Amino acid sequence: MSTPAEEHTPGPASPDGTAARARGLTKAYGSGETAVIALDSVDVDVVRGRFTAVMGPSGSGKSTLMHCLAGLDTVSAGQVWLGDTEITGLKDRELTRLRRDRVGFMFQSFNLIPTLNARENITLPMDIAGRKPDEAWLDRVIDTLGLRDRLKHRPAQLSGGQQQRVACARALASRPELIFADEPTGNLDSRAGLEVLGFLRDAVDQLGQTVVMVTHDPGAAAHSDLVLFLADGRIVDATHRPTAESVLERMKRFDVVRGATVPDGAVPPGAS
Repeated sequence: MSTPAEEHTPGPASPDGTAARARGLTKAYGSGETAVIALDSVDVDVVRGRFTAVMGPSGSGKSTLMHCLAGLDTVSAGQVWLGDTEITGLKDRELTRLRRDRVGFMFQSFNLIPTLNARENITLPMDIAGRKPDEAWLDRVIDTLGLRDRLKHRPAQLSGGQQQRVACARALASRPELIFADEPTGNLDSRAGLEVLGFLRDAVDQLGQTVVMVTHDPGAAAHSDLVLFLADGRIVDATHRPTAESVLERMKRFDVVRGATVPDGAVPPGAS
């Protein structure tokens, strides 16, 4: 199931245009008869320069998929690559360095340091790593996110939407290969949520970034290029160039497809 990709400026990733991929990705919690299979032999490609949303019912494995692709959680079986680097089997120190240098994160909670101003929060990961930011890139990110007049404000002086924009800028500041966003609008009102989604969209379209977002909101998913639907730890469907209505309609079908195998060609590795 493939459609022509929209033109985006590619960021650094594997030579074949894949920012991340998994083959036979399985994640089980527990063992024996009490084992819970969170991911069941998942094959997936994340195309660079695109915005991918991951949706599914509670317990479907969507956050687990994101955590395994990001190297935040270990896998029980299968392989995961970030660009051309296989991350399964890496030691903790190597994983920490990889996440710091090549991945950006946004979460439902903003995770800002209250004693630091906005600019200091944005550059904190690079400061910890002893790296100087690319000032031209940083200026572009700050202006894209509309934070120029908020850089000296501390989190308590910012609205929720502004705090999430700072978190977004922090994720973008090091120009990572891939940005993972886990329910990034979950703590925001509808207006602030739309602003943040618009900025993520701009990060892809204007800055050439790659975004993977876990969400339960069809309206949020509609900002993406591709929506992957999970049920019972399997990718069961995909929608390209989604609308809120098309996503909602697919969500209604989960009772039908739950436990089904992926239809031929529904979500092939390399879907774009």
